[in-house]
Parts: sequence; structure tokens; C-alpha cells
Amino acid sequence: MNHILKYCLISSLMLGAAFNSFGQSLDIKYCDMDNWVRREIKESAIIGGNDKVLYEIGKPDTIKGAIPRVIGDSQWETSSVYAKVAGIHKVSSTVFPEKRGNGYCARLETRLEEVVVFGIVNLKVLATGTIFTGSISEPVRDSKNPMQKLMQGIPCNERIKGIKFDYKAKTGGKRIKSTGFSKADLPGKNEAEVAVILQKRWEDAEGNIFAKRVGTAWMRIPNSVDNWINGFELSVHYGDITKTDYYKDYMKLYNNDHVICGKNKAGENKQIIETGWGSNTDEPTHIIIRCSAGYGGAYVGAIGDMLWIDNIEIIRE
Repeated sequence: MNHILKYCLISSLMLGAAFNSFGQSLDIKYCDMDNWVRREIKESAIIGGNDKVLYEIGKPDTIKGAIPRVIGDSQWETSSVYAKVAGIHKVSSTVFPEKRGNGYCARLETRLEEVVVFGIVNLKVLATGTIFTGSISEPVRDSKNPMQKLMQGIPCNERIKGIKFDYKAKTGGKRIKSTGFSKADLPGKNEAEVAVILQKRWEDAEGNIFAKRVGTAWMRIPNSVDNWINGFELSVHYGDITKTDYYKDYMKLYNNDHVICGKNKAGENKQIIETGWGSNTDEPTHIIIRCSAGYGGAYVGAIGDMLWIDNIEIIRE
């Protein structure tokens, strides 16, 4: 089995995740998780020809066929993704609408996706359910540098107080890393996480993107929460938090070993390097809101762990 085909089979399973303007008032639609796009895609015959459904947060619609996502008025993206490599269509679904009361919530799942080729070759790839503000360009065409395919962040110039949301969780599973080429046990138990990152971004003459970390709100959920916690408030901490009791190592600045990406003004994918912590008075240009059933990047998580999220609200001063 050649490497091109192997990459094709796992490229849509790699995600845990266009910004041409810098700075604007924050207005995020579909935060109540009641509106979903249903995409029905048939995978290629070589990998079974299964009919798959991929869900996105946005204006309700049903789209049939292997059609790349068209970015509309939703600023939410999910780790569910459609890939097309060397003519092979593949879908990975890790985020789903789930009925809750008179509406819906988002269910984020960690799954071990199995891809069988001609009934002989079996690849197993871990995919962790995640929603975030930003975008993914479809179709995904390779499995290289998976975190660089997540364009995280949307324009925002508000110093918000935090976010409020409802959640429950199934966490604490055994962490593994499964890439399709290898599988390894990892230390510790899985934890879900919710994070809010406020950045002040700028570009240099070559289109490289840099940022200061203006605000940070980050929580991990180590233990299962069986019943809904409604109206939970996660507060943003501004400025350099490294000397505070609040700070944990996983809140560190984004750099080469802790990667996020975005598009520059020319539409090019670029890694965003956080050069330092902002002051207590800096205004942001972008905000990342990210909720995930696990942590640790692509291919990492605990099979069967889940996070349910609903009714996200921005808390203003």
C-alpha cells in the first residue's frame, strides 16, 4: 500500500481544527447550538463506499454530495471534516447535534475511526470532537501538519469578561495516540477542556502573523459530570498570568511546540507566534473560543470520552 493512499485514508481523521480583517465588534451566531447543517457524503468504494453524515453549526440546511463546505454566516467550525486525496473521498464525524429540551446541544465525541481498504488493510485513527471559532478549508487534501489546517480565531476588539455555557462530560478515559501508522499509550487520564484566548495580532511585511496574548480563560474537566451544569461562568484573566495561582502550564503562549494557525490578509495559512503577554490595557483583535472532548492535539484522546456543550454566551462588563 503506497504512502499516498495511506495519507488519503487518514487525512480526514486528523483533527482534534479566513480571517482577512483585524478587529471588530464581537457578534457570534448560533451559540445556542440549535441550528445545524446536515451534509450527506458517500465515501469512495475503495474504503467501503459508506454513506456518512457530517454536521456543522449554522443555518439549517441539508447538503447532499461530496461538496466542500461553503463558509456562510457561521463563525463556528467543528472537527468533523471531509477529505479528498488522490480522488478518494473520506469523512470523519466527531461532532453531533443532540436533542435537549425544545432544542439541541452539541455532543463532542472521541472516536477511533477504522478505515478498511479492500477488506484487507485496516487503519485505526483517533479523532477528538472539537468546536471552535474559526474555519477549516475543505476538502482536506493531506495529513501533514494537522494542527496547521485549523484556522483558529475570529475578529474581536472587545475586552469581554468571560463566557457562560451549559455543559456535562464523560471524561477520565485512558489516553492514547493513534495515527493510523502507530498506536501508543500515553500517561494520565483524559480531560475535556474549554478555552477562550484573546489576542492582539499583526502582520509583518512578509505576511507572517504575530500576536500578544491579551486575555486567557481556560478550564479542564478531569472527572465526568453526569448532570447538566447550567450557566457556568468562565472568566477571562488579562495580562501576564504566569505569576498568578490561576496559571497552568497548558495555558502557555503559542509557539513552535504549542501551535495555532490563521490566515493572513493575503489568505495564506500561517502559524501564529505569540511573542509575549499583553498589558492589562491592550485591546484584542481576535478571539478563539474552543471546546474539546480531550487535549493534546491531533490523534490524541480517550476513546468514548465526550463533552456536551450548549447555550454559549459572551459575558460583557
